[in-house]
Amino acid sequence: MSEGAGRGPVGTPADHEVEVPAELRAEIEEIISRYPQKRSASIPALFAVQRRYGWCTPEGIRQAAAVMGVSAPYLESVASFYDLFHLEPAGRHRILVCTNISCWMRGGDQLLDAFCEATGADREAAGHGGALSADGEIHVSGFECLGACDLAPMASIDERYYGPLEDADAAAVVDALRSGAEVLPDREMAKRPLAGGPDGDPDPRVAGSG
Repeated sequence: MSEGAGRGPVGTPADHEVEVPAELRAEIEEIISRYPQKRSASIPALFAVQRRYGWCTPEGIRQAAAVMGVSAPYLESVASFYDLFHLEPAGRHRILVCTNISCWMRGGDQLLDAFCEATGADREAAGHGGALSADGEIHVSGFECLGACDLAPMASIDERYYGPLEDADAAAVVDALRSGAEVLPDREMAKRPLAGGPDGDPDPRVAGSG
């Protein structure tokens, strides 16, 4: 790939040419530090942009590219490949309802219905790529598989997994998102206790081995 004068690949914005919010810069720099190659940080860096702006805005992509030292067209190509990234306005919040077989058998389609009703999103569109709530704040979409069958039926809400969910939970989730309250803390996967218990006791069959 051809190089620009001191910039790396053509299309890479010079860091001094792009005003990057300090919080976003710090987040992306921390992300880059986790990887041996900076391009490996592309997906989490784009998620950082999307969380800040609600979608992968052209300027947000330029900001991430400047911090990473890669070209903006490269980051845009990554964002356009994955359907979890949005290159157009898509609301401040995202609800992805799993509709694959485990969730479907436990009412995933009806759960998607409930979220559409609670938000005013178009149900047909939500089942085919996603739809915005009536106020444009919440993106609702069915999703083929979120890989959490033990939580069925479940949903990803602003990148966090919740489940099992009931149809009646949809309205509570939407109210919490709009008010800024915590979303269903007792249903969040990250807050579930570990299978081994709170102390993480070792299996007595292997304790002391080695």
